[in-house]
Amino acid sequence: MKNRIVDSFRPAVELSSQPDHALIDVITVPRNLMASPWRKLAMRLMWAFGLLVFVTAVVFIDRKGYSEDLTVIDAAYYAAVSLTTVGYGDIVPVTQEARLVNLLVITPARLAFLVLLVGATLSVLTDQARRTFQITRWRKTLRNHTVVIGYGTKGAGSVAALLADGISPSQIVVIDQDRAALANAEHHGLVTVSGSGTKADVLKIAGVAHAQAVVVTPSMDDTAVLCTLAVRELAPSAKIVASVRESANRHLLLQSGADSVVTSAETAGRLLGLATVTPTVVEMMEDLLSPNEGFSVAERAVREYEVGSNPRHLVDIVLAVLRNGELIRVDTAGASAIKPGDRLLYIKHTTEDPAEIMDDE
Repeated sequence: MKNRIVDSFRPAVELSSQPDHALIDVITVPRNLMASPWRKLAMRLMWAFGLLVFVTAVVFIDRKGYSEDLTVIDAAYYAAVSLTTVGYGDIVPVTQEARLVNLLVITPARLAFLVLLVGATLSVLTDQARRTFQITRWRKTLRNHTVVIGYGTKGAGSVAALLADGISPSQIVVIDQDRAALANAEHHGLVTVSGSGTKADVLKIAGVAHAQAVVVTPSMDDTAVLCTLAVRELAPSAKIVASVRESANRHLLLQSGADSVVTSAETAGRLLGLATVTPTVVEMMEDLLSPNEGFSVAERAVREYEVGSNPRHLVDIVLAVLRNGELIRVDTAGASAIKPGDRLLYIKHTTEDPAEIMDDE
């Protein structure tokens, strides 16, 4: 049944079978946003001027090989009319050496000069070739990354939390069908893929098969179930974290292969109810859940000198112990002593260097 549902969303021609240049409108690798058109034009003019100076020097060094003895001005004049393909013919190479230099040096320089000063057509072709190269290199090196399906409020929040934990933007791939959302993600340095997270071919070009984790945050619960089914089929070992609006649908996501499910509507409802009684508690909980703002809940490996200690006696405020995939609250008997291989859930201050946590691991 699951396979039939997933197969129904597969297109006749899969994007993953297309060459990289056909994916330019699908995959967007962040580019340098600081490069303005005027800066690009200035760079082209500088390269063209440098090429003109280079050819002038080559011609002047071999000035005896031309129809007249050249001065520096003559060499610059010949270089200019040659590079711009005007070629008045008043100065010509006459020796075998000068003609060989024209063939091997000045002719390629002439072609490069034309490319530098070319119009919009070649500029677009050059841009497409560069983007194709970026996509090819990105797809070959993409491993152990995180895929976020849906870049709405929940998706953007999950990305912010990942970035706050020290994950590089280049290791996060966003899948969405909304061009405005993708543009926003690209502005934050994220790689984006345009398409539906329910389609296997879109997931393939996002590298889901090689992903370490997948965050499923569509706006509809039925879409979340289909996304989870498709992801689990392609990535049996990836960690899937999904969001669901209604708690009644939570078991569907777990049956579809999600490792963890967050019920967004009920969680928001509980916070609203709690805020009417103890608003300061809600403020603290929002602080814990907000990246780069005060405190946050983090996970780290147990340090060697902490083995055998009670987690409540550590410097860090420990909330729970993760042992063999089981979460043990710090106030239970099972968490009375830390064992080798345990991981701790604790309250981290945002001033704490994420690299320190990585070193502990």
